[in-house]
Amino acid sequence: MNWYLLIWVKPFGQIPVLEDDDLTLFESRAITSYVSYKYKDQGTDLLRIGNVKETALVGVWIEVESQQYNPAILPIVYQLVIVPMYGQSPDLAIVEAHVEKFNKVLDVYEARLGHSKYLAGDFFSLADLNHFPFTYYLMKTQYASLINSRPHVKAWWEAVSSRPAFKKVAENMTLA
Repeated sequence: MNWYLLIWVKPFGQIPVLEDDDLTLFESRAITSYVSYKYKDQGTDLLRIGNVKETALVGVWIEVESQQYNPAILPIVYQLVIVPMYGQSPDLAIVEAHVEKFNKVLDVYEARLGHSKYLAGDFFSLADLNHFPFTYYLMKTQYASLINSRPHVKAWWEAVSSRPAFKKVAENMTLA
C-alpha cells in the first residue's frame, strides 16, 4: 500500500487498517470489535453478545482502556522501549509523570479486579485483550513492578498472558 493510498484509506495515516471485502476500517479498537463480532461463533465470544449487561461491561472497560489506561502506559512504553531502539535516551521526566498517572489507573484496576477475575466479569473479553500490546512491553521493563505490586492486577495479567493464543502472538513480538 503506498502512502497516498494509506491516507485515503486511513485519514490519519496510521496503521492498522483492515480491509474486508468492501469494508475498510481503521483504529485498532474498531477493528478488534468488528473481528470479535464477525467471528463470535468460532471461538471465545469476546463481546459477550448474548448478555446485554456483560456486553455493556465489556464496552465500559474497553473505554477505560482507551481513555485512561492507554494514555498513561503508552508514553512509558514509548520512552523505555521505542526511543532506545533509535539510539536515543528515554526522557525519564516523561516516564515519571506517566508512572504517577498509571499508578492511579492501576489502583482502580486493583479495586475492580478484587471483585472479578477479569475486567468485565469472570470471563475473558475484548476488554482484557485490548490491554495486551502495551502491557506486554511494559512487563519487559523495570516498571513491571507497577503491575506485579498489585496482587489482583498481577493475577489478572498472569491469567491473560498465560492464554495459549497470547503466548503464540507474544512469540512474534520482538523489537529488534
